[in-house]
Amino acid sequence: MALFDLKTLLSENTYPGRGIIIGKSADGKNAIAAYFIMGRSENSRNRIFEMFDGGMRTKAFDESNLTDPSLIIYNPYLKLGDTDIITNGDQTDTVYDFLKDGTTFEEALHTREFEPDAPNYTPRISGILQYGFAAKTFHYKLSILKSSNGNPDACQRFFYSYNPLDGIGHFIHTYKYDGNPIPSFAGEPEEVALPNTAKELAELVWNNLNADNKVSLFVRAVPLDGSEPENIIINKNK
Repeated sequence: MALFDLKTLLSENTYPGRGIIIGKSADGKNAIAAYFIMGRSENSRNRIFEMFDGGMRTKAFDESNLTDPSLIIYNPYLKLGDTDIITNGDQTDTVYDFLKDGTTFEEALHTREFEPDAPNYTPRISGILQYGFAAKTFHYKLSILKSSNGNPDACQRFFYSYNPLDGIGHFIHTYKYDGNPIPSFAGEPEEVALPNTAKELAELVWNNLNADNKVSLFVRAVPLDGSEPENIIINKNK
C-alpha cells in the first residue's frame, strides 16, 4: 500500500486537532517524533510550548486570558531514561509513573479514557519511543482512547506497536476533520513518508497546518548512534 503524503493529509484538513507523528528518518540515522496542537477557541489558541529539563510543557501565552487550564496545560513530552513519552494530555504523567514503576504503556492507559469535553469527547492520543542505543535501534508504540462513535458510555482503547523502517512514520490525530461535534479519528494510524532531519519535518508540518488554527509544534530527532538529540519548537504566539 502506498504511503500517505503528509503534506496532503495536513493541508487538506483544516482541523486534525492534536497530532503525533513517530518514525525513522529516511537515511535511517534518527528516530523522529513530532507533536502539534491546534485550537478553535481563544483559550486553546492562547498557548505556547516550552522546554524544561526532562520534558516539554504547554503554558499560557497570556496568563490574563487563561480561563480553564484543565485540559490545555500539561506536559506533552517527558523523557524517562531511554524512553520518550509524547501525548496530548496529562496522561503523559500517567505513562511516566507506570513505566517508572516497572509496568507498561498499555497498563497505564487502561487507567485513562477520552477527555470529558462533551460533546466532542476528545480522544487521548499517546506514543512512546524506546531506544536501544547499543544496537542503534528503537521501537515505538501509539495509542488512542476514544468514545464509541460519540457515545461516552464506552471507552475504546487501541494500541499499535511498530518496528521502524527507514523513511516511514505513523501519524495519529485526535479528529477526522472539523465539525460540531468534531468526529474522532478512526482507523489505524496513517503511514507517512518522513524526511531526514527534524528541521525538514518541522517545516513540512508547520507550513501545511491550517494557518488560522495551528498553535504550536514540537519536533524531536534522536540519533541512533547515541549522540545529542535535536529539539525544535515553533510557537505561533510570540
